[in-house]
Amino acid sequence: MSDGPHPPTLPQAGPDEDLAWPRSIIHVDMDAFYASVEVLDRPELAGRPVIVGGTPAGRGVVAAASYEARKFGVHSAMSAARARALCPQAVFLKPRMERYSEISRAVFAVFADFTPLVEPLSIDEAFLDVTGCRLLHGPAVAIGHAIKDRIAERIGLTASVGIAANKFLAKLASDLDKPDGFVVISPRRAQDLLRGLPIERMWGVGKAAAGQLRLLGVKTIGDLLVIPEPVLAARFGVQAGRWLALGRGEDDRPVVPAREAKSIGNELTFPEDITDAGQLRGICDLLADKVGYRLRAQGLQAGTITLKVRFADFSTRTRAVSPPRPTDSSVEIRTLAHELLAKRTDRRGRALRLLGVSASHLQPPAAVQADLFGDDEADERQRRLDRILDRVQERYGPKLRRGAASDPEKGPGKTG
Repeated sequence: MSDGPHPPTLPQAGPDEDLAWPRSIIHVDMDAFYASVEVLDRPELAGRPVIVGGTPAGRGVVAAASYEARKFGVHSAMSAARARALCPQAVFLKPRMERYSEISRAVFAVFADFTPLVEPLSIDEAFLDVTGCRLLHGPAVAIGHAIKDRIAERIGLTASVGIAANKFLAKLASDLDKPDGFVVISPRRAQDLLRGLPIERMWGVGKAAAGQLRLLGVKTIGDLLVIPEPVLAARFGVQAGRWLALGRGEDDRPVVPAREAKSIGNELTFPEDITDAGQLRGICDLLADKVGYRLRAQGLQAGTITLKVRFADFSTRTRAVSPPRPTDSSVEIRTLAHELLAKRTDRRGRALRLLGVSASHLQPPAAVQADLFGDDEADERQRRLDRILDRVQERYGPKLRRGAASDPEKGPGKTG
């Protein structure tokens, strides 16, 4: 095994090197997106630690943190109380989801200037397949620089860009030199780069998984590749084969545009396992709001809502529920996710290392026969409220905010 990870030498590529690649994939990741939008709107916050989510009194969950706050150890999904203890001088701000959505739409409009093959991962990052656009716009390196420049000029924010021949390497590249990074990983350079990276850089390997891998002597991705697959599979299951393929730089997944996606989802792997039920419900709310936004932005409704949980021992469960009618309501998605978390995961107080919320069985909104036993008027009020809040918050910020979805374990309106 190696003596440990060494700082990587970031790969350099010629301006037209990717023209010989079978695919050219760009991953764009906005830097500290929520916090950066707040600083964009309030320039006096520049250089200060900014935390979006939670309150100065220590209630709630951190949705995002500026790089100034991250230097103190603050990260997303952390309890606000812990964030306050680590960085007492931080400025805490309420999330303004519709303002972030407005900026997100402007960012994705930039992507659409270059390729129709855009796969959103969240409201602030996406994969772009520019393989078929290279004759029109030039090589991927030129396209990547043009995207960064256009986002900076039109919107006033910075993005980190990674370019490679597949999705895994492109996403890895965008994270190697944040913020405001630009990294290209060519196929011929990938193996050398991967071998020296710390195992935490592997997609899907969080803090807990890295700890277990280190018990096997694995400190780098190169170390992982010398472990026989049966040994890894005995401890990590099907993930072992995926990790080994990615460690070799292999990833044949296509870029799937939103209009062709079979599901829309967001998930979060926690830097530290979380036991607190209130904190987990808060994270559910953040994920559900992102899913609801993406559904409405794409003019879709979901027939199924799925919750994904991963326990500290890496066992993973997914539980799904179908609402009475397809929905794009953030409040309804929150409520369904809460119910799945409380009643269907068999968590029994155990710590989680990952939460995900996704929507599937997608369809355009359609005229639906009235539910004889439902409350159509209430549903329509909720839809109107979604639209009103979207417009009000885009224009004025968080003057009006939804309350938290009720806790199925405590009853309506009790968030404990």
